[in-house]
Amino acid sequence: MRAIFLTVVAALSVVTGYAQATKAVEIKDFTFELQDNGNLNVDIDIDFTNLDVKTTQVVVLTPIIVNGDKSQELKSIAVYGRNRRIYYLRNSDIKPTTNEDIELSRNDAHDVITYSTSTYFAEWMDGCRVELLRTDYGCCGVPSTIDRAELVERFPVEAYHPELIYLRPEHEVVKSRQIHGSAFVDFPVSKTVIYPDYRNNIVELAKITGTIDSVKNDQDITIKSIFIKGYASPESPYSNNTRLAKGRTEALKEYVENMYHFDKDFIKTDFEPEDWAGLERYVEASSLPHKREILAAIRSNREPDNKEWFIKSTWKEDYRFLLTHCYPALRHSDYTIEYEVRSYSNPVDIERILHTAPQNLSLEEFFILAQTYEPGSDKFNELFETAVRMYPNDPVANLNAANSAILKGDYRSALRYLDKAGDMAEAVYTRGALEVYMDNSDAAKPYFEEAKRRGVAQADVALAEIAVNRNIITMSNKQQTK
Repeated sequence: MRAIFLTVVAALSVVTGYAQATKAVEIKDFTFELQDNGNLNVDIDIDFTNLDVKTTQVVVLTPIIVNGDKSQELKSIAVYGRNRRIYYLRNSDIKPTTNEDIELSRNDAHDVITYSTSTYFAEWMDGCRVELLRTDYGCCGVPSTIDRAELVERFPVEAYHPELIYLRPEHEVVKSRQIHGSAFVDFPVSKTVIYPDYRNNIVELAKITGTIDSVKNDQDITIKSIFIKGYASPESPYSNNTRLAKGRTEALKEYVENMYHFDKDFIKTDFEPEDWAGLERYVEASSLPHKREILAAIRSNREPDNKEWFIKSTWKEDYRFLLTHCYPALRHSDYTIEYEVRSYSNPVDIERILHTAPQNLSLEEFFILAQTYEPGSDKFNELFETAVRMYPNDPVANLNAANSAILKGDYRSALRYLDKAGDMAEAVYTRGALEVYMDNSDAAKPYFEEAKRRGVAQADVALAEIAVNRNIITMSNKQQTK
């Protein structure tokens, strides 16, 4: 604080022939406060103890609001020497102050005087600086000395935004990935032999081979296994559906093996004779007249054949609808391709994969690429949003995405991401940071206190910063916020 006093004093010291006669004016304290009604209140404690004003002299101090090429003078405080005071009583039209200003005689200005004024804080003043202008008038009535001292370099103080903490994800030693899909391969009634040209089989078989090709032809990928599970629908006896589901799954396995010459045991299989879970999902989402009763039957402990017969015979119209619109989709083959992707350390390679197969990047690789982008830039923010799409339930991915959303001002998305960021200390801190960005500093405090207790160093800084009212600046907090 003393350094500021000295700065102000030095700036107001007289540097002309009056230096010996008029000593420094010292600013003891000041407060600038922006009120809710739009008025700016200004209070300055000025120590005139060492000011020696000649009888023919006037010293005028004027606060000035300055922003760019615009400025506004506030009322002045002036100290008059005896002869000058008498002179201006006779010649008030040329007096350097007005009736609105504070006028003191040399005898009155022997201690600390509190200067107070108020003015409307116009829109152009936002981000202004405040200077104190000293003008000395001599016996000829013209300014003989003009000095300026900066009291406030910016007002209101620029909004405080806490540092956002991005975490580096853990290294993924083995980048194991899976692709899932479903194919609806048609078979002639009661047959288990695949006919590629039968009905829509060309398209359905291409789903499987296309998925395999998408990874098999990538030199960065190694296929580790393929899994196929076949399902039948419930309209035939359970024993026959068991035969069909098993036989058709084996037929599809052989088809894929012959296409790619995989080892005989490379493709693993399983089957489910009747897809009751699929039927339940369909009915649950439907608007069938007897939806509730059919769901109760599906969920009952009846044997599969009895269950299917009960639905068929009890709700005939609903059953016919299901037979036409739902049962064909229950005859499907689900497949999973498990593969491993090599690791990337070069940001150029990572960016290439980002645009072609982002699902093959680890969270750490997203983070490596982020270090090459400008923080807060569109590319930077989009990168973390892509990462959280690839890893929607990962706490670190959600934390980093929350930070990016905060920088964009998308506070709703930030809240959504933070809901999945878990209870790690950095997530607690970020919840506080979000409150500050949303101008809820009081709500932020408990989060910062908890984060501080749990060892987040940035929380201590945040607590100190939000303690400062940004619409009030005093001599003490001017030094803190410079």
